[in-house]
Order: sequence, then structure tokens, then C-alpha cells
Amino acid sequence: MAIDGVPIVTVAFPTTVRLVTTARLRESVLAALADGEDELALLAEIEGATSTRQLAQDRGISGLAANELVYDVPHVHFINAAFAYARPQQPNRFNGASRGAWYAALSVETCLVEVRFHLTRFLADTGVYEAVIDYTEMYCSLAGGYLDLRQVPEHAALGPDPATAYPIGNRLAEAARAEGLNGVIYPSVRHSGGTCFAALRPAAVQSVRQGAIYRLTWQGTPTPMVEGPLPAVQ
Repeated sequence: MAIDGVPIVTVAFPTTVRLVTTARLRESVLAALADGEDELALLAEIEGATSTRQLAQDRGISGLAANELVYDVPHVHFINAAFAYARPQQPNRFNGASRGAWYAALSVETCLVEVRFHLTRFLADTGVYEAVIDYTEMYCSLAGGYLDLRQVPEHAALGPDPATAYPIGNRLAEAARAEGLNGVIYPSVRHSGGTCFAALRPAAVQSVRQGAIYRLTWQGTPTPMVEGPLPAVQ
């Protein structure tokens, strides 16, 4: 079977890796504002009223039903946040304005190249290449039915220009979800030889666990210094 000429495969990858900013691991900034547990709970309730992830978990948001999200599993907030936070003005290759996706790769080297590309692009828009950002590895297992773009590397969804490739990738991802598939496997566009994944359903992201830290430092040029692996945040 295939969708738009892309074969459907059943796969199992026990270890894939995603990079997320370590800012998401830190204690809530609300803790410093509260005098006790009762005040902290109240402030957390106020924060939750404006948290897209919390809103999605409580009652769903446009494009993402609450019953699609996962609960009572390790690192649940990382999983649900990946799907709840989309970028309406700048869609990604396989997700649009109404829902996110869990992007991962087979190696951290591929993740670093991909993250570096997108962050450098953002800094180019500001005109200032000055930033220090720490990322942590988040490992997970992925299995099930996937579209396999590795077999059609010339597909238009894999083009280097986001303006033309991303809309095609979004349509392909929507067709994959409609067929009940878990996601898309594709060759990295930014890292030659790398393999990437776009998991399109929260339930497809299994056995999430934390790894090491990597630091990207831009000091006035588009090419950052990369440090790591560093010890994991405790």
C-alpha cells in the first residue's frame, strides 16, 4: 500500500532521540512567587488557564482532541506539548497550524544539525547571532505503521525550501493520519545520511526517557559552537 506514491511500512525502533530545551525541565517560575502550597496551587491554576498544553489536556483545542493526548506516563508534559504547541505562522514539514508533531531522529548528530539549522534561521531574521541554548536528549520508542519517504527521496515534501515543501508535507501527513498511520519516516534534509521521524499521534510516542545535555552557542556568526554531551539535569 502507498499514499501519493509513498510506501506504507510497519516498523519498530526501540530508540530514537529528540532534543528539547532544558528550560522545560526547570522548576516553575511560579514557585518563587508563592508563600506555600496553597498559593502555588492557585497560581498553577491561573497559569493553566493560558497554557495551550493544559487547555488541550482539559478540553482539547482546534485540531487536537483531549482524548488524543496521553496521561499518566513518564514525561507526559513533553509528549502532549509537542502536539499542543503548533506554529501558525511557520508550519513545520509535517504539521501545520492546528496541531504539532513529535519530531525525532535515529542519532543526536542528526538532531543537532536540524535544530542548528532552524535556530540559525530564526537568528538570521533578528539580525543578531548571539544566543546560548541548552538542549536535552529525550529518547523514545516508535513503532507501527509509517509512511516511508526513505524509499522516495525525491518526493516534493523533502524539498529544501519550506515555502514549497512544507505544504506538500502537511497534506501528506494529514493523509497518513486519516489512514490511521502513526507517522512519517524520512531522510533528513539537513543532515546527509540521517533518518528522521514525525510521529503524528501522541500515543505513538512510547517509553520516553531523558538523556544528556548539549549546548549551542552563537557568538556573532551563523555557525554555533556545540558542546556535549554534558551531564543530564537532575
